[in-house]
Amino acid sequence: MTRWLVLGLAALALAGCGGGDDESDSASGNATTGASTAGGCHQVEPPEPRQEDGAEKETALPEGKKPELVVQTNCGTFTIELDEKASPKTVASVAGLAEAGFYDETTFHRIIPGFVIQGGDPTATGTGGPGYSTVDTPAEATKYTKGVVAMAKTPTEAPGTAGSQFFVVTGPDAGLPPEYAVIGKVTEGLDVVEKIGQLGDAATEEPTEVVVISKMRLADA
Repeated sequence: MTRWLVLGLAALALAGCGGGDDESDSASGNATTGASTAGGCHQVEPPEPRQEDGAEKETALPEGKKPELVVQTNCGTFTIELDEKASPKTVASVAGLAEAGFYDETTFHRIIPGFVIQGGDPTATGTGGPGYSTVDTPAEATKYTKGVVAMAKTPTEAPGTAGSQFFVVTGPDAGLPPEYAVIGKVTEGLDVVEKIGQLGDAATEEPTEVVVISKMRLADA
């Protein structure tokens, strides 16, 4: 099943349903022309779709400091400060998948300007994941404001259910109900997220340019 947010941008009114570097994708296996796209990203070919992994992964997070995920894309790099308290099982899973290279060579397959960017599907169809799920029910007071990173789920799944697909909020407030497990917030490279957030068609929710995650790892790992 497709892992969507419960409602898209067009239904929001009805249901109320940071600075990064310009790092290239040289670590990526994608062919690049060295040219820049109209959106200011490095031009790359879309990666070959992969099947779900099927094996559960999790990792111990570094002690003594707040853990961070560094996400390198052909549009630049951004950093997510992880929130273990909000979603301990989900954060451990996402970190484990990242350390295993699960997110490398995947795309942001859903981009809605002024709302969210969504990625983490190895099949690039909107239906893929790691082959398992976690559940961390969000607090009732959870808000999905700009820079918040949370996990997508299908409408029929319980609140807080997560696979591998995540979204980053690009609008001031997505207006979503507290049903999506929050894993953290973008603390560096928000400008990169905003740039990616402009590369989508609001009508189709599809990207207008190829945006690829070349590498996603825990900081200092």
